[in-house]
Amino acid sequence: MDHTVTPHAPRRPSPAPYALLGGFVLLLAALFSVSYGVGRLAGPVAPDMRGVTHPDEPGAHDMGGMSGMDH
Repeated sequence: MDHTVTPHAPRRPSPAPYALLGGFVLLLAALFSVSYGVGRLAGPVAPDMRGVTHPDEPGAHDMGGMSGMDH
């Protein structure tokens, strides 16, 4: 009986995982591009919303004892 083993040629990895990864990266890039474009078209969400009141704006309160804190 002949028990010789024929060596197998080394297998190269199939291109499917690389194609899936590349497709995923392209999909992410497309989504970020579309999101950025929509954000640019929409503009600022609340342009007058600020956390700091200024003395020339109505509703600014004088906080006594805080001299020297002017901007």
